[in-house]
Amino acid sequence: MNRDAAVRALAALAQPSRLDAFRRLVQAGDEGLPAGEIAAALGVSPPALSFHLRSLSEAGLVRSRQEGRFVYYSARFDAMDRLLGFLTENCCQGADCAPARHAPCSPPSAPARRRARS
Repeated sequence: MNRDAAVRALAALAQPSRLDAFRRLVQAGDEGLPAGEIAAALGVSPPALSFHLRSLSEAGLVRSRQEGRFVYYSARFDAMDRLLGFLTENCCQGADCAPARHAPCSPPSAPARRRARS
């Protein structure tokens, strides 16, 4: 990840609702969550959530997919790993330290969910 991409990602996360949405998507794993469920959980209006998710998407931190009438969002774990790697690449000035040697993030195993029907 280059500096400009890191700045975009960090700027997208530097807002409470966006940070909360991203963290919720990380917890949800690869399956992601429908936009309405995210809005309800965060207590934000659907238009406000749409604005925040668009910012996260433009920063490359989330992806979306359409399933019937619903749009599901999920965290991009590869982008999160690149951001963490960028932030820690010069950790401890090259000495062997834990943050610089973190294992790539993998999405948690999501329990089987009932899909909304279209």
